[in-house]
Amino acid sequence: MFNPPGLAPNTGIPEGLAARMTMDEQYDWHRSYLKRHAVSRRSFLRGSSAAAMAAGFSSFGALAYADGAPLAVAGRHVGFGPDAASQLRFSAQLSRNPGSAKVFLEHGPTPALGGRVEAQVRNLLTQIPRTDGGVLAAEQFYVHAPVNGLPGRIPHFYRWRTSDGFVSEVASAAPAMPSSRAAVLPFRFTMMGDQGIDDTPAHPAGLQPGGYRNKYGKGDAPGARNAAAIQRQIVACKPDFHILAGDISYADPSHGGGPDWFVPSGTSKNEKIDAYNPFVWDNYFQAIEGSAARVPWMFATGNHDMEAVYGTHGYGGLTARLDMPDNGPAGCPSVYSFRYGNVAVLSLDANETCHQYQANLGYSGGAQKNWLERTLAAHRSDPAVDFIVCFFHECAYATGVGGASDGGVRGTFAELFDRYDVDLALQGHNHCFERTDPIRGGRATRVAADNAIVYPETDGTVYYVVGGGGAAHGEFEFGESYRGHELPDTAVARSGLWDADGKQQYEAVQWSRVRYSRYSFIRVDVRPGVFSSEMDVIAIDEFGREFDKVTFRRLVRR
Repeated sequence: MFNPPGLAPNTGIPEGLAARMTMDEQYDWHRSYLKRHAVSRRSFLRGSSAAAMAAGFSSFGALAYADGAPLAVAGRHVGFGPDAASQLRFSAQLSRNPGSAKVFLEHGPTPALGGRVEAQVRNLLTQIPRTDGGVLAAEQFYVHAPVNGLPGRIPHFYRWRTSDGFVSEVASAAPAMPSSRAAVLPFRFTMMGDQGIDDTPAHPAGLQPGGYRNKYGKGDAPGARNAAAIQRQIVACKPDFHILAGDISYADPSHGGGPDWFVPSGTSKNEKIDAYNPFVWDNYFQAIEGSAARVPWMFATGNHDMEAVYGTHGYGGLTARLDMPDNGPAGCPSVYSFRYGNVAVLSLDANETCHQYQANLGYSGGAQKNWLERTLAAHRSDPAVDFIVCFFHECAYATGVGGASDGGVRGTFAELFDRYDVDLALQGHNHCFERTDPIRGGRATRVAADNAIVYPETDGTVYYVVGGGGAAHGEFEFGESYRGHELPDTAVARSGLWDADGKQQYEAVQWSRVRYSRYSFIRVDVRPGVFSSEMDVIAIDEFGREFDKVTFRRLVRR
């Protein structure tokens, strides 16, 4: 079965058919369906709902998607280009079809700006079968502007302007620190996965209250805003950049709980055909704007980010909305790398390797693995790089109920991580926090308790699961163990491991060291040195409380 129900967005394909289709085959089904159910462009909702969710930032208001509404820009987000120390990528969403109007990014080294570049407009069409035989049609518009040739780690100011009068406030973002030893100073980044939104989208009309927002985990208070709570803590950390390990917006409700799908009046809700909702992305970009407009956010893709209504293996929507570095293998938009100071960061697409959900299994024809090996070898042989961090969605090592470990991910990535001494493997998918002891060759090499110092060159790779970014939290069958609540024995007698047949087998594991089931993220404080460099990885909950810390130490090579 390629597509077990609930593991990827339901885009209107009958469940029995979708279960046997690859992502590309699902996209072809959509094209065929739409040839038989033509939709007039006049019936599209155009633009963005963009409810005001980030205080102090522009919003579109109630007239969004109306043809006569003012053209506005919101949902701003910034990322690094391929050369992170000199390139920024500015993106945002438009309130409607710009028509003949032009959109510009004004930018410069001071708030006086001085430079201007015309933005590229990307038109994203979404057409989804409805239960009444019709089609939900949406048209959204995103703008992207690259700025190159910037000095490293120096704030660069910008604002958006349209030719018909809209002007955003001025904000700033900074490119990465250069990798030169002489230029390296302490820096910080944050990371989590599985975020989602806390508000019901404004479109399409008639959604039940609570629909499409994050559901509640066990013990959550009604009305809890867990994604917002985590983001507040991330903002308080003042990171230099943020990385998100997939399952970004959850534009469908299949991750469980709460009111799920929208249907025409009188139609059975059990058909679940109308689950995918592109307007969730409007809320998402508004929700993260308070951070992402000023701090580069870098994304990997998870199973809920494969949206079969779009091409490119289900990633066509993401390539319209986001501007990720294009230095990875061809046809793999979420596979890329960048460097910040003495740290090399690689985003990987675990959807291409995982056994639990196989709709995109092997789509690159080996290109991702070959690229990964070349890139790891280049970074590990570069004396300016101390630490290598890889982030991806499905897990090589994890014990959370449901997702747990995936044999395909482990088999593809772990051996290369061992060979090239990867320091950190940052994962999502399981909606919880988990940290392993250092692992090499599939086994823990030593115990790394809270406040331990790890020497990755000899100890191995430490795998983190940081999937508590906002979507309903998960559970552990064999209990939690974290600072102040340590179990005397953290071994797990029976943990899931997905095999090549898409079935969950079980293994006993000794490598699970810290387990925390509720919402959390990590803060990584990097201290480049002359003789040795260090990196503190600190786990923090939704209230700002630290509950685990490990220091990674490496000798500086000459």
